[in-house]
Amino acid sequence: MEGGNSPSLQLQQLPLATAAVSVQPHTDSFSYKENLIGALLAIFGHLVSSIALNLQKYSHIRLAGSKDPRAYFRTKTWWSGFLLLVLGELGVFSSYAFAPLSLIVPLSAVSVVASAIIGIIFIKEKWKPKEFLRRYVLSFVGCGLAVVGTYLLVTFGPNSHEKMTAENITRHLVSWPFLLYMLVEIIVFCLLLYFYKERNANYIVIILLLVALLGSMTVVTVKAVAGMILVSIQGTLQLDSPIFYIMLVCMIATAIYQATFLAQASQLYDSAQISSIGYILSTTAAISAGATFYLDFMGEDVLHICMFALGCLIAFLGVFLITRNRKKPVPFEPYISMDAMPGMQNMHDKGIAVQPDLKASFSYGALENNDSMPEIYTPATLPIVQEQHGSKGVSAPPYRVLEHCKKE
Repeated sequence: MEGGNSPSLQLQQLPLATAAVSVQPHTDSFSYKENLIGALLAIFGHLVSSIALNLQKYSHIRLAGSKDPRAYFRTKTWWSGFLLLVLGELGVFSSYAFAPLSLIVPLSAVSVVASAIIGIIFIKEKWKPKEFLRRYVLSFVGCGLAVVGTYLLVTFGPNSHEKMTAENITRHLVSWPFLLYMLVEIIVFCLLLYFYKERNANYIVIILLLVALLGSMTVVTVKAVAGMILVSIQGTLQLDSPIFYIMLVCMIATAIYQATFLAQASQLYDSAQISSIGYILSTTAAISAGATFYLDFMGEDVLHICMFALGCLIAFLGVFLITRNRKKPVPFEPYISMDAMPGMQNMHDKGIAVQPDLKASFSYGALENNDSMPEIYTPATLPIVQEQHGSKGVSAPPYRVLEHCKKE
């Protein structure tokens, strides 16, 4: 009896072994479909967000160049951009519920490419074909490299999928690799914050590293929240778990502080530098966090990991070339340089700083000469719009220079 039952037992165990093999990486066709859905949602979201931001920018420029007294939020163009921005952010948020974190984050290069193309199409300057090609050749090369990098990212991206249940997220949250990663990240963040706040180290790399470290936690919590919402929609309620609200609060808090540091960086540095360096640092930190928390590359072969890394490097290079070609804005100075004023002695060569007085109007403050007895120059008011002074249409200069004779 035992010898006759052993073949039947082996036949019953065979389907179980086959089913176990079918869930290994790169064998489940549905996981590729989820990756494709997530990638398309992310690309769509970043593309729509880029169009929305350009619409809002166009609304501000149009109001600034006209005599329209309306505020920007009372125009249809601005509200159209706002609605498109909400739609784009919803698309990016939904993409985290389908595809791995390490695949979705690098696809933000699509927004940089879209902004570059929109800027070239709607350019207002007159140009010749030769000048256009010479001026924008780096942008075209950067767009091509970004597209190639995006293709490699989607093709060779990680293929690990698991349901974002409260039990799985809690298990990842208390795992020792993530706890060690969090310890290192907290130490690095505190050191950078000390140098930034106490030592006034306002370097762009330090500020954007703070943004990247906060952003890595933001995307980790975004994927957890989006995944738990998707599982709840599919029928297994996860919104009653405390871990959902912990992740939601962490997502909101890190996003707010991330936006604060980005605003501080935008006040000190050019937007092109922030876009390129911030994209590289934020993507690297987010991929590291996804690989540590969600184990995105667990079970992946060496070829796929190397091709994915190559796609990231190509996308980095493309974004750098696109942002490198952008014009740096020239800051507006509401005063005339002392070198440009006729009859005024140049005082920069002798180490005396000249500071404008911007408290009430665009005028010069009190200046001191190099003698032991200071002479106070009368402020010369510089109006923004030149007005006609005097009678019968006789115009006066916008400023006057006082010549002082030194008493011996």
